[in-house]
Amino acid sequence: MAGAPLVLAILVAAVGVAAAERGGGKLRQGYYEQSCPRAEQIVKDYVERQIPLEPSVAATLIRTHFHDCFVRGCDASVLLNATTGGGEAEKDAAPNLTLRGFDFLDRVKALVEQECPGVVSCADVLALASRDAVGVIGGPFWRVPTGRRDGRMSIKQEALDQLPAPTMNFTDLLASFRAKGLGVADLVWLSGAHTIGISHCNSFSERLYNFTGRSVPGDAGPSLDAEYAANLRRTNCTTRTDNTTVVEMDPGSFLTFDLSYYHGLLKYQGLFQSDAALITDEAARADVESVAKGPPEVFFQVFARSMMRMGMIEVKTGGDGEIRRHCAVVNN
Repeated sequence: MAGAPLVLAILVAAVGVAAAERGGGKLRQGYYEQSCPRAEQIVKDYVERQIPLEPSVAATLIRTHFHDCFVRGCDASVLLNATTGGGEAEKDAAPNLTLRGFDFLDRVKALVEQECPGVVSCADVLALASRDAVGVIGGPFWRVPTGRRDGRMSIKQEALDQLPAPTMNFTDLLASFRAKGLGVADLVWLSGAHTIGISHCNSFSERLYNFTGRSVPGDAGPSLDAEYAANLRRTNCTTRTDNTTVVEMDPGSFLTFDLSYYHGLLKYQGLFQSDAALITDEAARADVESVAKGPPEVFFQVFARSMMRMGMIEVKTGGDGEIRRHCAVVNN
């Protein structure tokens, strides 16, 4: 049956979320019900007011949450600034230089601090704001168990070593995800976040100009539609060294959370090599094909499950870490 891979993925994801919840330490729904009962509503209200005014922030919040969880777990270490004598932080690593939204998160955190000083972690604020922002632009809702604690360390090299790169093939991508307790289905569904947002040309210029090493226009890889590649070279990334121009990740739909990213993959219009890699593996391609044929609600369900799993990666709870007063600096 055509939908069998996706049905299986949903069942596996459901079991996986339950396992992740068991492994999530002391994370739980409504963690702040007694200590800061309005915390989640404060985050939600601010996000719902601001995202319509700056909708592109939704994509950067999801990306920031992802980049945070893949390095030291979901502990808001990506939000920390470098310290004098302490070396460069995660946000100084090349993959994080284009992250935006730090000011947005600082504003949310300040509102929560005003309500309940020293109670709600930056890691939870990031997880909640990411979920709420996706909802504002028409995406799914998912449960966010809370109780994360903030980390006290942020190391640039760890971000360089552990974040999946847009140039990765499928084998390397899957190894990166498995190192964090995630699987093929999570890789496929979390990649669906590329249905929103933008990218800089230098993240994929090798696919346009230097796939075989000849460094000439037209030297695009076979996994990239020739007409799409030519249009990118003509109208966006006009030189191989362009590192300022931005391109819509999901052309014509980059502010809408929908299925068009997966439709594009099947037309060989995935922007990154890591996007194109999803249809080079039999199981991953089957998931892409199944979700592309189905209603958006199915994608929403599996994306939400994988976001829940990701949000529980190596979380700090109990006496680990701290509750930062300001997200960019450790306390004291």
